[in-house]
Amino acid sequence: MLTAQAQRELPLQRELANLELSIIMPCLDEAETLATCIRKAQASLARLGIVGEIIVADNGSTDGSAAIAEACGARVVHVAARGYGAALQGGIAAARGHYIIMGDADDSYDFGAIDAFVARLRAGNELVMGNRFRGQIKPGAMPALHRYIGNPLLSAVGRLFFRSQIGDFHCGLRGLSKAAWQRMDLQTTGMEYASEMVIKAALLDMRVAEVPVTLAKDGRSRPPHLRSWRDGWRHLRFMLAYAPNWLFVYPGLALLLVCAAVFLWLLPGPRLVFGRQLDVHTLLVAAGGTLIGFQAIAFGFLARVFIFTAGLVPDDPRLRALERQISLETGLLAGALCLLAGGALLAWAVIAWAARDFGNLDYAVVMRQVIPAVTLLVLGIQVVFYSFFLSILSLQRKT
Repeated sequence: MLTAQAQRELPLQRELANLELSIIMPCLDEAETLATCIRKAQASLARLGIVGEIIVADNGSTDGSAAIAEACGARVVHVAARGYGAALQGGIAAARGHYIIMGDADDSYDFGAIDAFVARLRAGNELVMGNRFRGQIKPGAMPALHRYIGNPLLSAVGRLFFRSQIGDFHCGLRGLSKAAWQRMDLQTTGMEYASEMVIKAALLDMRVAEVPVTLAKDGRSRPPHLRSWRDGWRHLRFMLAYAPNWLFVYPGLALLLVCAAVFLWLLPGPRLVFGRQLDVHTLLVAAGGTLIGFQAIAFGFLARVFIFTAGLVPDDPRLRALERQISLETGLLAGALCLLAGGALLAWAVIAWAARDFGNLDYAVVMRQVIPAVTLLVLGIQVVFYSFFLSILSLQRKT
């Protein structure tokens, strides 16, 4: 026999088991528009016959937004940690629905038109993004800087870096399954949350879809929380941090190949280019570029190991296999060979100088011995240091 309390709780448990959709609205002082957004969301749930809930993730509002949400029948989740990402993270964590749809509480997105999101989620898509550029952007809804430069540029960078097919990386209306959100293990608490969600979906090879949406001018009388240049830079910086190949490896490899080719070309002697002689000064610049290129590649590899070790991105079996091949002992051996070769060249130059009683030498000849010697010595030291640092990161991964 069930107790009286268990009998009272049984309908609630059944309702929660059947709860399909949680609509989440991050909120910071949205008293002017919040009730409108909630009513539209409620109308969608009723029209579509969906068992769902509306969650307002309040991020410290002081204008009575939380009271308005409760009066309208929404569930309020108070999130103490400030930030757009923190609010969404808290709201999604509290969500009881199988699917999540999130959107801003400023009435710029129409919660009354979520049909396509629900259909795509039910069809098995793990992330469904709105696309304002395939839908409609009403007059005054998006500044020209965002519409023609900021959003298209950042979305293009995201597609290039992460091989994503998403056309609008930063649309505020999007949906995902609760299981997909748990797999993503999102870490950021600010505006970067929007980018991290799309990036993680691409890295995890999730099933992703886009639907056209309409962006209207928000209904607030106060300025938006968004700051164009600051938040745009934060998104770009975040993308670069998650794409060390593009930040370090590819530019470093290009620099290394070009400078190493010039270095080897000039090593035998001066060369004429368009009637101008390139000599040891250019050789020295090429040596510096070669070292910088190698540093960039090494930084890129170490950065990739770190972000995998820290759990910021999914594990990569190819990187782990490469890690095993590049052991500390292999790096130390390579560094030692560079140091020996550089030391031998430098000793040769000193011996040649001593043979002349430490007097004047042929500048061009001696520098062609000293520059490669110093380059190899610096390269050897770098290889040794990077090898030790890689071994530290690998130990952290194994623990």
